[in-house]
Amino acid sequence: MAAAEIVSYEPATGAEVWRGKVGDVDDVVARARRAWPAWAAQPLTTRIELVRRFANEVRKDADKLATMIARETGKPLWEARAEVESVVGKVEISVRAYADRTSQRKLDSAMQGTSALRHKPHGVMAVLGPYNFPAHLPNGHIVPALIAGNVVIFKPSEKTPATGEMLAQCFHRAGISAAIVQVLIGGPVEGQALVAHDGIDGVLFTGSAHAGIAINRKLASNPGKMVALEMGGNNPMVVWDTPKIQDAATLIVQSAFTSAGQRCTAARRLIVKASMYDEIIGEVKRLADRIIVGAPFDEPSPFMGPVIDNRTADGLTESFVYLLSSGGRPIKHMVRLKDDLPFLSPAIIDVTAVAERPDVELFGPLLQVIKVSDFDEAIAEANATRFGLSASLIGGDPQDYNRFWANIRAGVVNWNRPTNGASSAAPFGGVGLSGNHRPSAYYAADYCAYPVASSELDQPRASIGVGLRSD
Repeated sequence: MAAAEIVSYEPATGAEVWRGKVGDVDDVVARARRAWPAWAAQPLTTRIELVRRFANEVRKDADKLATMIARETGKPLWEARAEVESVVGKVEISVRAYADRTSQRKLDSAMQGTSALRHKPHGVMAVLGPYNFPAHLPNGHIVPALIAGNVVIFKPSEKTPATGEMLAQCFHRAGISAAIVQVLIGGPVEGQALVAHDGIDGVLFTGSAHAGIAINRKLASNPGKMVALEMGGNNPMVVWDTPKIQDAATLIVQSAFTSAGQRCTAARRLIVKASMYDEIIGEVKRLADRIIVGAPFDEPSPFMGPVIDNRTADGLTESFVYLLSSGGRPIKHMVRLKDDLPFLSPAIIDVTAVAERPDVELFGPLLQVIKVSDFDEAIAEANATRFGLSASLIGGDPQDYNRFWANIRAGVVNWNRPTNGASSAAPFGGVGLSGNHRPSAYYAADYCAYPVASSELDQPRASIGVGLRSD
């Protein structure tokens, strides 16, 4: 029987992009285990030099990689190019982070010898990537893992395998062998088998809370496996006193609708002070009405492309109808722009009157609006979620922001900035259903190596001072 295949399609056209055979998990893991000792034994300077060469390979292939990202995800070409720049930038950030977060230390103590702190790699790391940033987000796990001395098995999303394969080829051309960075093509079955495999020492996951919780549950009885979960968010944006209505509206639209709302940090809930409601919502709707939705290579460039597939588009339109039927008031309807392709207009709905708002991550261009009367109510609404990834306050004074920062449960808390677009030079992660206290980006070094404490003397020296009979 022929091996099963994974086929990737362009969201914007429905055309086939790529197809490839599903990989064999056991074979891939066995190859990685054989490769790891030699890679871990390489000097750190060698591993750093090789990932820098990788960055140069990505630079050489930037246009080709950006084109593939745009085709496979549907995101506009300008956004795909920005993703490629992030892939390159991640290397130097990861080099600095490894030196900072996992530095070696020694403390001399005369007769007691030396106390030393060093770090060791875990071994074979499984990296499970998402479809929304199919190069940048898995790369944020892969590069720190390699620097630390791990080998990597990268399973790209079954919706974006071609981008994953191109990314891996850049590593291989840089001199990092195909045994050290392997691509495992497959779907959920292969992902589950990889996570559970005895030959895997760590699982670095980016994706939905549903999948992340399943991984956490599967590995709950195996504390020896490093697990870093980067999951989604039901992210709040609070708008308070500000005269800058147009700027506030721009930040809201950027937060809610960039990447067609397919960012884990996208604003899902807009919480607005009642006295500012009409002015703010009117300006947000005017700006959202101007958004160009189109294919990646259209001219003029679209602000947002399609969502990833028709099933996702159907789910989002059904969610909009559900909110309507539960008491929501439409501000801007969600429209399916093409019957057979997943293009959606940005949608805005007031859910203030919805008695039980669903605390789910609606992963697309759907913004829910809630009207509140005071700041305590705004903070309570913002925290009315099991997630805790990102949150922003727009407007207010420094005292308001201090209260907001102190009381919001989130790993990324911003003031007069979007909820999305987090810096790779800072830690990135959340609490609750958004993560398991293993932030990535600058702090990825923390989960790619473990600390080893040593007490050392160049000769054995010991005595027992009490509790012995005389000789």
